[in-house]
Amino acid sequence: MSSGTLEGRRALVAGASRGIGRACALALTRAGAEVVLLARDAAALDALAGEVARGGGRARTLACDALDVERLQAALDSAPACDVLVNAVGGNDPTPFTEVTLEQYDRLTALNVRTAFFLLQHSAAQLLAAERPGSLITISSQMGHVGAPLRTVYCATKHAVEGLTKAAAVELAPHGIRVNAIAPTFIETDMTRAMFADPAFAGDVLERIPLGRLARPEDVAEAAVYLASDAARMVTGISLLVDGGWTAR
Repeated sequence: MSSGTLEGRRALVAGASRGIGRACALALTRAGAEVVLLARDAAALDALAGEVARGGGRARTLACDALDVERLQAALDSAPACDVLVNAVGGNDPTPFTEVTLEQYDRLTALNVRTAFFLLQHSAAQLLAAERPGSLITISSQMGHVGAPLRTVYCATKHAVEGLTKAAAVELAPHGIRVNAIAPTFIETDMTRAMFADPAFAGDVLERIPLGRLARPEDVAEAAVYLASDAARMVTGISLLVDGGWTAR
Protein backbone atom coordinates (compact mmCIF):
# COMPACT_ATOMS: atom_id res chain seq x y z
CA MET A 1 0.00 0.00 0.00
CA SER A 2 1.26 3.47 -0.80
CA SER A 3 2.36 5.92 1.86
CA GLY A 4 -0.46 8.23 2.88
CA THR A 5 -3.09 5.49 2.57
CA LEU A 6 -4.04 5.97 6.23
CA GLU A 7 -3.17 9.65 6.56
CA GLY A 8 -5.29 11.37 9.21
CA ARG A 9 -6.24 8.14 10.98
CA ARG A 10 -5.24 6.82 14.36
CA ALA A 11 -4.64 3.11 14.99
CA LEU A 12 -4.48 1.22 18.26
CA VAL A 13 -2.05 -1.70 18.03
CA ALA A 14 -2.38 -4.13 20.94
CA GLY A 15 0.53 -6.48 21.49
CA ALA A 16 2.77 -3.96 19.77
CA SER A 17 6.05 -4.64 21.55
CA ARG A 18 7.24 -7.52 19.34
CA GLY A 19 6.57 -9.86 16.44
CA ILE A 20 3.43 -9.34 14.40
CA GLY A 21 2.19 -6.41 16.50
CA ARG A 22 5.46 -4.54 16.10
CA ALA A 23 5.49 -5.12 12.34
CA CYS A 24 1.88 -3.93 12.08
CA ALA A 25 2.65 -0.76 14.01
CA LEU A 26 5.54 0.11 11.71
CA ALA A 27 3.54 -0.66 8.56
CA LEU A 28 0.59 1.45 9.71
CA THR A 29 2.86 4.42 10.41
CA ARG A 30 4.47 4.06 6.98
CA ALA A 31 0.95 4.25 5.55
CA GLY A 32 0.44 7.55 7.37
CA ALA A 33 -1.44 6.55 10.52
CA GLU A 34 -0.70 7.80 14.01
CA VAL A 35 -0.35 4.78 16.29
CA VAL A 36 -1.19 4.08 19.91
CA LEU A 37 1.10 1.26 21.04
CA LEU A 38 -0.20 -1.06 23.76
CA ALA A 39 1.70 -3.88 25.50
CA ARG A 40 3.05 -4.85 28.91
CA ASP A 41 6.70 -4.04 28.16
CA ALA A 42 7.06 -0.28 28.63
CA ALA A 43 10.72 -0.23 27.61
CA ALA A 44 10.01 -2.06 24.34
CA LEU A 45 7.13 0.30 23.60
CA ASP A 46 9.34 3.34 24.20
CA ALA A 47 11.98 1.92 21.86
CA LEU A 48 9.37 1.29 19.17
CA ALA A 49 7.88 4.76 19.59
CA GLY A 50 11.37 6.19 19.13
CA GLU A 51 11.81 4.18 15.94
CA VAL A 52 8.47 5.44 14.65
CA ALA A 53 9.44 9.03 15.43
CA ARG A 54 12.81 8.69 13.69
CA GLY A 55 10.94 7.53 10.61
CA GLY A 56 8.76 10.63 10.68
CA GLY A 57 5.73 8.94 12.24
CA ARG A 58 3.67 9.67 15.33
CA ALA A 59 3.25 7.29 18.24
CA ARG A 60 2.14 7.27 21.84
CA THR A 61 2.43 4.38 24.27
CA LEU A 62 0.14 2.60 26.73
CA ALA A 63 1.95 0.13 29.00
CA CYS A 64 -0.78 -2.20 30.18
CA ASP A 65 -1.47 -5.91 30.58
CA ALA A 66 -4.38 -6.72 28.26
CA LEU A 67 -5.35 -9.62 30.51
CA ASP A 68 -6.41 -7.11 33.17
CA VAL A 69 -9.56 -6.00 31.36
CA GLU A 70 -10.63 -3.33 33.87
CA ARG A 71 -7.20 -1.69 33.83
CA LEU A 72 -7.05 -2.08 30.05
CA GLN A 73 -10.36 -0.28 29.60
CA ALA A 74 -9.26 2.51 31.95
CA ALA A 75 -6.03 2.93 29.97
CA LEU A 76 -7.91 3.05 26.68
CA ASP A 77 -10.36 5.60 28.10
CA SER A 78 -7.39 7.85 28.82
CA ALA A 79 -6.14 7.62 25.23
CA PRO A 80 -7.60 9.31 22.16
CA ALA A 81 -10.21 7.37 20.19
CA CYS A 82 -8.87 5.34 17.28
CA ASP A 83 -10.20 4.69 13.79
CA VAL A 84 -8.39 1.38 13.51
CA LEU A 85 -7.73 -1.50 15.88
CA VAL A 86 -5.12 -4.18 15.25
CA ASN A 87 -5.16 -6.73 18.05
CA ALA A 88 -2.04 -8.89 17.99
CA VAL A 89 -2.34 -10.10 21.60
CA GLY A 90 -2.21 -13.88 21.79
CA GLY A 91 -0.23 -16.96 22.66
CA ASN A 92 0.04 -20.74 22.50
CA ASP A 93 1.21 -23.56 24.74
CA PRO A 94 1.46 -26.79 22.70
CA THR A 95 0.35 -29.68 24.91
CA PRO A 96 -1.13 -33.16 24.29
CA PHE A 97 -4.93 -32.97 24.54
CA THR A 98 -5.21 -35.30 27.53
CA GLU A 99 -2.55 -33.36 29.45
CA VAL A 100 -4.00 -29.87 29.17
CA THR A 101 -4.50 -28.42 32.64
CA LEU A 102 -7.28 -26.15 33.83
CA GLU A 103 -4.69 -23.41 34.34
CA GLN A 104 -3.46 -23.71 30.73
CA TYR A 105 -7.01 -23.70 29.39
CA ASP A 106 -8.03 -20.64 31.40
CA ARG A 107 -4.86 -18.71 30.58
CA LEU A 108 -5.00 -19.29 26.82
CA THR A 109 -8.74 -18.66 26.66
CA ALA A 110 -8.30 -15.38 28.54
CA LEU A 111 -5.35 -14.35 26.38
CA ASN A 112 -6.76 -15.27 22.99
CA VAL A 113 -10.53 -14.83 23.38
CA ARG A 114 -11.34 -12.65 26.38
CA THR A 115 -8.88 -9.92 25.41
CA ALA A 116 -10.01 -10.04 21.77
CA PHE A 117 -13.66 -9.68 22.79
CA PHE A 118 -13.16 -6.70 25.08
CA LEU A 119 -10.69 -4.90 22.82
CA LEU A 120 -13.21 -5.18 19.97
CA GLN A 121 -16.05 -4.13 22.26
CA HIS A 122 -14.24 -1.06 23.59
CA SER A 123 -13.07 0.07 20.16
CA ALA A 124 -16.54 -0.40 18.70
CA ALA A 125 -18.15 1.52 21.54
CA GLN A 126 -15.83 4.48 21.00
CA LEU A 127 -16.59 4.55 17.28
CA LEU A 128 -20.33 4.27 17.87
CA ALA A 129 -20.27 7.07 20.43
CA ALA A 130 -18.41 9.30 17.97
CA GLU A 131 -20.65 8.18 15.07
CA ARG A 132 -17.55 7.36 13.05
CA PRO A 133 -16.72 4.44 10.75
CA GLY A 134 -13.68 2.29 11.47
CA SER A 135 -11.78 -0.92 10.84
CA LEU A 136 -11.29 -3.47 13.62
CA ILE A 137 -8.78 -6.26 12.97
CA THR A 138 -7.85 -9.26 15.09
CA ILE A 139 -4.85 -11.46 14.39
CA SER A 140 -6.27 -14.96 14.33
CA SER A 141 -4.49 -18.01 12.88
CA GLN A 142 -4.80 -20.65 10.20
CA MET A 143 -5.56 -22.83 13.23
CA GLY A 144 -8.88 -21.03 13.41
CA HIS A 145 -9.78 -22.92 10.23
CA VAL A 146 -8.20 -26.34 10.76
CA GLY A 147 -7.08 -28.67 13.53
CA ALA A 148 -3.61 -29.80 14.58
CA PRO A 149 -2.00 -32.04 17.20
CA LEU A 150 -0.99 -30.45 20.51
CA ARG A 151 -3.15 -27.41 19.79
CA THR A 152 -6.62 -28.24 21.06
CA VAL A 153 -6.93 -25.13 23.22
CA TYR A 154 -5.21 -22.88 20.68
CA CYS A 155 -7.47 -24.12 17.86
CA ALA A 156 -10.54 -23.72 20.05
CA THR A 157 -9.64 -20.13 20.90
CA LYS A 158 -8.84 -19.16 17.32
CA HIS A 159 -12.06 -20.73 16.04
CA ALA A 160 -13.79 -18.59 18.67
CA VAL A 161 -12.05 -15.47 17.34
CA GLU A 162 -13.26 -16.31 13.85
CA GLY A 163 -16.85 -16.57 15.10
CA LEU A 164 -16.54 -13.34 17.07
CA THR A 165 -15.27 -11.59 13.95
CA LYS A 166 -18.26 -12.66 11.86
CA ALA A 167 -20.88 -11.83 14.49
CA ALA A 168 -19.39 -8.41 15.31
CA ALA A 169 -19.05 -7.61 11.59
CA VAL A 170 -22.74 -8.26 10.97
CA GLU A 171 -23.85 -6.23 13.99
CA LEU A 172 -21.58 -3.25 13.32
CA ALA A 173 -21.89 -3.07 9.52
CA PRO A 174 -24.89 -0.69 9.57
CA HIS A 175 -22.66 1.81 11.38
CA GLY A 176 -19.84 1.63 8.83
CA ILE A 177 -17.57 -0.30 11.18
CA ARG A 178 -15.77 -3.18 9.50
CA VAL A 179 -14.52 -6.19 11.48
CA ASN A 180 -12.05 -8.66 10.03
CA ALA A 181 -9.46 -11.22 11.06
CA ILE A 182 -6.06 -12.11 9.61
CA ALA A 183 -5.13 -15.79 9.79
CA PRO A 184 -1.41 -16.36 9.26
CA THR A 185 0.47 -19.61 8.97
CA PHE A 186 3.55 -20.28 11.09
CA ILE A 187 5.79 -17.25 11.52
CA GLU A 188 9.23 -17.26 13.07
CA THR A 189 8.74 -15.02 16.08
CA ASP A 190 9.84 -15.17 19.71
CA MET A 191 6.80 -17.37 20.35
CA THR A 192 7.67 -19.98 17.69
CA ARG A 193 11.47 -19.84 17.46
CA ALA A 194 12.04 -22.65 19.95
CA MET A 195 9.69 -24.94 18.00
CA PHE A 196 11.58 -24.35 14.76
CA ALA A 197 14.85 -25.35 16.43
CA ASP A 198 13.54 -28.91 15.98
CA PRO A 199 14.50 -29.91 12.38
CA ALA A 200 11.72 -32.50 12.17
CA PHE A 201 9.07 -29.99 13.19
CA ALA A 202 10.42 -27.31 10.85
CA GLY A 203 10.54 -29.75 7.94
CA ASP A 204 6.98 -30.96 8.54
CA VAL A 205 5.65 -27.39 8.66
CA LEU A 206 7.38 -26.38 5.42
CA GLU A 207 6.04 -29.46 3.66
CA ARG A 208 2.50 -28.38 4.55
CA ILE A 209 2.91 -24.86 3.12
CA PRO A 210 2.60 -25.01 -0.70
CA LEU A 211 4.60 -21.80 -1.13
CA GLY A 212 7.43 -23.55 0.72
CA ARG A 213 8.35 -20.85 3.25
CA LEU A 214 7.25 -19.45 6.57
CA ALA A 215 5.38 -16.18 6.68
CA ARG A 216 7.11 -13.04 7.91
CA PRO A 217 5.60 -10.54 10.33
CA GLU A 218 5.69 -8.05 7.45
CA ASP A 219 3.37 -10.28 5.39
CA VAL A 220 0.74 -9.98 8.11
CA ALA A 221 1.40 -6.26 8.54
CA GLU A 222 0.73 -5.49 4.89
CA ALA A 223 -2.56 -7.41 5.13
CA ALA A 224 -3.46 -5.28 8.15
CA VAL A 225 -2.76 -2.06 6.25
CA TYR A 226 -5.01 -3.26 3.44
CA LEU A 227 -7.89 -4.12 5.79
CA ALA A 228 -7.48 -0.81 7.62
CA SER A 229 -7.62 1.18 4.38
CA ASP A 230 -10.39 2.30 2.06
CA ALA A 231 -9.15 -0.25 -0.46
CA ALA A 232 -11.03 -2.78 1.73
CA ARG A 233 -14.16 -0.63 2.14
CA MET A 234 -16.41 -3.54 1.05
CA VAL A 235 -14.54 -6.15 3.10
CA THR A 236 -16.00 -7.15 6.44
CA GLY A 237 -16.60 -10.37 8.34
CA ILE A 238 -13.78 -12.24 6.63
CA SER A 239 -10.66 -14.04 7.70
CA LEU A 240 -7.82 -13.06 5.38
CA LEU A 241 -5.61 -16.15 5.17
CA VAL A 242 -1.91 -15.36 4.98
CA ASP A 243 -0.98 -19.02 5.07
CA GLY A 244 0.98 -19.80 1.91
CA GLY A 245 -1.75 -22.22 0.88
CA TRP A 246 -1.80 -24.35 4.06
CA THR A 247 -5.61 -24.42 4.27
CA ALA A 248 -6.04 -24.91 0.50
CA ARG A 249 -5.04 -28.57 0.73
